[in-house]
Amino acid sequence: MELIKSPKLLIACLFLLSISNGFAAEEEKFDAAKAYQASCFACHGTGAAHAPEVGDIIAWEIRLEKGLDTLVQNSITGLNGIMPPRGLCADCSDLQLKAIVEYMLEGSQ
Repeated sequence: MELIKSPKLLIACLFLLSISNGFAAEEEKFDAAKAYQASCFACHGTGAAHAPEVGDIIAWEIRLEKGLDTLVQNSITGLNGIMPPRGLCADCSDLQLKAIVEYMLEGSQ
């Protein structure tokens, strides 16, 4: 195994490693319930803009028939020109959006 001999390259590698570790820590600390309250409740807690309300078992069963991946993709790209891409959580990662969708589904069973 060859060691990295360039100090600049070594610093760059260490920097990238620290960033990736930071992202992993962020994902572990992510609170889907808080994110839902801050970003999704305005529509999914009230039915605004015809959003399915969390707790409406039938509305979510119908949507879940399309599959979890489709629900998550809809949250990422937006839906029907009404739900904006990423909902109201513009800074959420795709994994965080998935966690929020799963949280809403759990509250609708």
